[in-house]
Amino acid sequence: MKSIATTSVRAAADAPPYRNEITAGSHALVADEPTSAGGRNAGPAPYEYILAGLGACTVMTLTMYAERKGWQLGHIEMDLRLLKDDDGVTHIERDLRCSAELSPQQWERLLDICSKTPVTKTLMAGARIRTRRSD
Repeated sequence: MKSIATTSVRAAADAPPYRNEITAGSHALVADEPTSAGGRNAGPAPYEYILAGLGACTVMTLTMYAERKGWQLGHIEMDLRLLKDDDGVTHIERDLRCSAELSPQQWERLLDICSKTPVTKTLMAGARIRTRRSD
Protein backbone atom coordinates (compact mmCIF):
# COMPACT_ATOMS: atom_id res chain seq x y z
CA MET A 1 0.00 0.00 0.00
CA LYS A 2 1.06 3.58 -0.66
CA SER A 3 1.11 5.99 2.28
CA ILE A 4 -0.94 9.14 1.59
CA ALA A 5 -0.77 10.93 4.95
CA THR A 6 0.43 10.40 8.50
CA THR A 7 -0.63 12.10 11.70
CA SER A 8 0.15 11.59 15.39
CA VAL A 9 -2.23 12.41 18.24
CA ARG A 10 -1.25 12.64 21.89
CA ALA A 11 -3.27 13.29 25.03
CA ALA A 12 -0.89 14.12 27.85
CA ALA A 13 -1.77 12.79 31.32
CA ASP A 14 -1.53 16.31 32.76
CA ALA A 15 -3.51 17.98 29.94
CA PRO A 16 -7.09 19.20 30.32
CA PRO A 17 -9.63 16.47 29.57
CA TYR A 18 -10.22 15.81 25.85
CA ARG A 19 -7.39 18.10 24.69
CA ASN A 20 -5.22 16.42 22.06
CA GLU A 21 -1.95 17.60 20.55
CA ILE A 22 -1.78 16.69 16.87
CA THR A 23 1.28 16.53 14.65
CA ALA A 24 0.38 16.47 10.95
CA GLY A 25 3.53 16.61 8.85
CA SER A 26 5.44 19.63 10.17
CA HIS A 27 2.29 21.24 11.60
CA ALA A 28 1.17 21.34 15.23
CA LEU A 29 -2.58 21.40 15.83
CA VAL A 30 -4.91 21.07 18.80
CA ALA A 31 -8.21 19.23 19.01
CA ASP A 32 -10.66 19.55 21.85
CA GLU A 33 -14.32 19.20 22.64
CA PRO A 34 -16.52 22.26 23.16
CA THR A 35 -17.21 23.29 26.74
CA SER A 36 -20.77 21.97 26.33
CA ALA A 37 -19.25 18.46 25.94
CA GLY A 38 -16.81 18.78 28.85
CA GLY A 39 -13.81 20.12 26.94
CA ARG A 40 -12.24 23.53 27.04
CA ASN A 41 -12.79 24.43 23.38
CA ALA A 42 -9.03 24.81 22.83
CA GLY A 43 -9.32 23.70 19.20
CA PRO A 44 -11.69 22.19 16.67
CA ALA A 45 -13.57 19.03 17.57
CA PRO A 46 -12.86 15.86 15.56
CA TYR A 47 -15.88 16.23 13.23
CA GLU A 48 -14.81 19.80 12.51
CA TYR A 49 -11.43 18.49 11.38
CA ILE A 50 -13.19 16.06 9.04
CA LEU A 51 -15.19 18.93 7.53
CA ALA A 52 -12.06 21.11 7.33
CA GLY A 53 -10.18 18.40 5.43
CA LEU A 54 -13.07 17.85 3.04
CA GLY A 55 -13.56 21.57 2.46
CA ALA A 56 -9.86 22.26 1.96
CA CYS A 57 -9.49 19.36 -0.49
CA THR A 58 -12.56 20.51 -2.42
CA VAL A 59 -11.47 24.15 -2.69
CA MET A 60 -7.89 23.14 -3.63
CA THR A 61 -9.17 20.77 -6.32
CA LEU A 62 -11.52 23.41 -7.74
CA THR A 63 -8.67 25.94 -7.78
CA MET A 64 -6.42 23.50 -9.67
CA TYR A 65 -9.21 22.70 -12.14
CA ALA A 66 -9.98 26.38 -12.74
CA GLU A 67 -6.29 27.16 -13.30
CA ARG A 68 -6.06 24.42 -15.96
CA LYS A 69 -9.19 25.79 -17.66
CA GLY A 70 -8.06 29.42 -17.40
CA TRP A 71 -11.14 30.29 -15.33
CA GLN A 72 -11.11 33.04 -12.74
CA LEU A 73 -13.07 31.99 -9.67
CA GLY A 74 -12.23 35.01 -7.54
CA HIS A 75 -12.69 34.53 -3.81
CA ILE A 76 -13.85 30.98 -3.03
CA GLU A 77 -15.77 30.07 0.11
CA MET A 78 -17.25 26.78 1.22
CA ASP A 79 -19.45 26.23 4.26
CA LEU A 80 -19.85 22.64 5.43
CA ARG A 81 -22.23 20.95 7.85
CA LEU A 82 -22.23 17.41 9.20
CA LEU A 83 -25.70 16.18 10.14
CA LYS A 84 -27.23 12.96 11.45
CA ASP A 85 -30.78 12.05 10.50
CA ASP A 86 -33.30 10.25 12.73
CA ASP A 87 -31.96 6.88 11.52
CA GLY A 88 -28.39 7.82 12.48
CA VAL A 89 -27.24 8.21 8.87
CA THR A 90 -24.53 10.84 8.44
CA HIS A 91 -25.00 13.57 5.85
CA ILE A 92 -22.55 16.28 4.83
CA GLU A 93 -23.76 19.43 3.08
CA ARG A 94 -21.43 21.81 1.24
CA ASP A 95 -22.33 25.31 0.07
CA LEU A 96 -19.91 26.79 -2.47
CA ARG A 97 -19.55 30.46 -3.38
CA CYS A 98 -17.21 32.17 -5.84
CA SER A 99 -16.97 35.94 -6.17
CA ALA A 100 -16.35 35.77 -9.94
CA GLU A 101 -19.25 35.79 -12.39
CA LEU A 102 -19.53 32.23 -13.75
CA SER A 103 -21.74 30.79 -16.46
CA PRO A 104 -24.32 28.10 -15.63
CA GLN A 105 -22.11 25.61 -17.49
CA GLN A 106 -19.08 26.55 -15.37
CA TRP A 107 -21.11 26.15 -12.18
CA GLU A 108 -22.40 22.78 -13.35
CA ARG A 109 -18.85 21.60 -14.01
CA LEU A 110 -17.51 22.92 -10.69
CA LEU A 111 -20.29 21.17 -8.77
CA ASP A 112 -19.54 17.97 -10.67
CA ILE A 113 -15.83 18.27 -9.80
CA CYS A 114 -16.78 18.59 -6.10
CA SER A 115 -18.00 15.00 -6.17
CA LYS A 116 -14.67 13.82 -7.60
CA THR A 117 -12.16 15.25 -5.14
CA PRO A 118 -9.87 12.76 -3.37
CA VAL A 119 -11.26 13.32 0.14
CA THR A 120 -14.85 13.27 -1.14
CA LYS A 121 -14.20 9.92 -2.81
CA THR A 122 -12.59 8.55 0.35
CA LEU A 123 -15.51 9.59 2.55
CA MET A 124 -18.08 8.32 0.07
CA ALA A 125 -16.35 4.94 -0.29
CA GLY A 126 -15.56 4.54 3.38
CA ALA A 127 -12.19 3.43 4.67
CA ARG A 128 -11.03 0.24 6.31
CA ILE A 129 -9.68 1.12 9.73
CA ARG A 130 -7.38 -1.20 11.64
CA THR A 131 -6.21 -0.45 15.16
CA ARG A 132 -3.38 -2.35 16.83
CA ARG A 133 -1.31 -2.09 19.95
CA SER A 134 2.01 -0.31 19.57
CA ASP A 135 4.67 -0.41 22.29
